[in-house]
Amino acid sequence: MSDEGARRAARAIDALRRGWPLRVGTLDLIAVESAGDAALAEFGSGDLLLSGERAVTLKLTNQRVAAAPGPVRLADAAPTVAAGLAVADPALDLAKPLKGPFRTIATGDDSAAAAAMTMARHAGLLPAFFVRGAVGEAETMCEAADVAALLDPARLHIAARARLPVDASEIAEIVAFRTPEEASDHVALVIGKRDGNPPVVRLHSECLTGDVLGSLKCDCGPQLHAALHAMADAPWGVLLYLRQEGRGIGLVNKLRAYALQDQGYDTVDANLRLGFPVEARDFAIAGRMLELLNVPRIRLMTNNPEKVARLEREGVEVVQRIPLALPTNKHNEQYLATKRDRTGHQL
Repeated sequence: MSDEGARRAARAIDALRRGWPLRVGTLDLIAVESAGDAALAEFGSGDLLLSGERAVTLKLTNQRVAAAPGPVRLADAAPTVAAGLAVADPALDLAKPLKGPFRTIATGDDSAAAAAMTMARHAGLLPAFFVRGAVGEAETMCEAADVAALLDPARLHIAARARLPVDASEIAEIVAFRTPEEASDHVALVIGKRDGNPPVVRLHSECLTGDVLGSLKCDCGPQLHAALHAMADAPWGVLLYLRQEGRGIGLVNKLRAYALQDQGYDTVDANLRLGFPVEARDFAIAGRMLELLNVPRIRLMTNNPEKVARLEREGVEVVQRIPLALPTNKHNEQYLATKRDRTGHQL
């Protein structure tokens, strides 16, 4: 993967967040969430590009396509930013329930459309764009393959490491991992003294609300601290703290999912209504972190068998799955039941 391609993708993601137009393949795009009406008027297109998941929610795909949804383009669907948000943001579904009728047309560049959805997720934005075919010169542009270059786990490297005594163990080392283009740094905490046995490993996706603020809506904070203490008794372990908030959809979108849960949707349906897949985390990053730490064999602490399968596909030998059982509370009972019943967690 080329350095230049990754740089192009990084600049394009920055443009998305700032509401600037960009070109991906043969499509010109502006993110609906960050667009302004003046920019949209200059852009000159009310066509919308939505993720397949959001299109299914809006009943714009047939059952065959819905089984593996791809991006959907709507012709002349939104003359203003407010109209685009009414289609793209599920938090507005109750306030603006009458949508359409819409006319779906070919995306114009399926690979570019799919790459754009990935870029929106990494920008922390709703997966929705104003779209047109490429016109004239573009200030910011990239190709679909550039996004793959940006997300290549082989680009991850160790940036810094230091001794860090923690509550669970005074014998601990923190290791920070970085890629040249992305601002988020992943972290590993190595607990105890390394020996010849496979360590207890926990993959923990960042959860600001649970890890820091003590949210009762999930079990993330208690899982994090229970895992660290289990590692201290192991006698060694590795916590991989992955900067993939909200199953990879970002903090703002996770809060939107919380709001949808308050409307009665479970965590799976909330993500789908937002236009995201149920699981968007990249476990190849975890595999690369373990490779850089020279940890080829592990005992994985998880209730999710899919994590075992995903790590093994990355070349990590999982010699044991260790369950992590914690008590529920009245605020997270439904959340945990959804994980059990809809995403295969063994609770």
